[in-house]
Amino acid sequence: MQDLYAYKSLKSRKPDSQYQDALRRILKEGEWVEPIHKVMLGADRAKMLVGLQLRYEIENGFPLITERDLSGKFMAGAIGEIAAFINGEHTQAGLEKYGCKWWKKWVTKEKCAIFGLPEGDLGPGSYGAAFHDFPNPNDDGAFNQFKEVMAQMKERPFLRTHIISPWIPPYTIQHKGLPPRKVVVAPCHGWLHFMLTPNKKELSLHHFQRSGDMPVGVPFNIMQYASLGMAVSQILGYKFVRLIHTISDAHIYESQIPFVKKLLEREPRRLPTVTMNTKLKNIFAIRPKHFDVADYKPHEKMLIPTPV
Repeated sequence: MQDLYAYKSLKSRKPDSQYQDALRRILKEGEWVEPIHKVMLGADRAKMLVGLQLRYEIENGFPLITERDLSGKFMAGAIGEIAAFINGEHTQAGLEKYGCKWWKKWVTKEKCAIFGLPEGDLGPGSYGAAFHDFPNPNDDGAFNQFKEVMAQMKERPFLRTHIISPWIPPYTIQHKGLPPRKVVVAPCHGWLHFMLTPNKKELSLHHFQRSGDMPVGVPFNIMQYASLGMAVSQILGYKFVRLIHTISDAHIYESQIPFVKKLLEREPRRLPTVTMNTKLKNIFAIRPKHFDVADYKPHEKMLIPTPV
């Protein structure tokens, strides 16, 4: 396989403390807020910090956090989720075909009914619909963002408009003057800017996240978009050099704080080596089985709750 990553040797990599530093900042500098979950579901309040950024140079290892073990089914579920979304899935059944099973609590009959959606459906305003079937004002069809942006990157790599969005405003914005939104959970992540350097054949991926559950969701988002960057680079024949991850609303729920404090007691370790074991023909073929993990020595597993 092509050398897409140029990892340093394991001994040369520095343990990465960015994730822990971010958690500490939120606990120290964040303000208490009452999230929408409080209104709808009776969830606890959260500590929130507005504007947080993590920068991962891939040569220092794949950004799979080491403070708790997220290998195996966790990593497979994260990559399975992004694979499902790229292929247009927005139902629980569709997501499960790709190995992602954790949306069940969000798409119950009661929660879907609030938005006039059938049980098990995230809605036409969710990630899969936005990525694959974005409403197209030019005709009656749908606009497949990943298909067209991949084509643009191949044809015009020098452009700075290789951007993908999960946000369909008519389906996500809500107030009394509009009909109910058409999505159970307004997209939290998935704003993507692929930055190509044609003369060096290098790719940087800047991922923007609207809302990030730092103890639970964000580590999964980091590894799924790192995997995506790796796959896109392979298809283009570029080297994936960095992932920049910006979170607008970075928060820790009050009930999660005891778990976070335990995580902060664990010393960060060197990031692992992740490689692709097959040559993808197109981005829609991405699957969890295409990624191999080595040199991963995390701390023990820790299951952390998230309010639903």
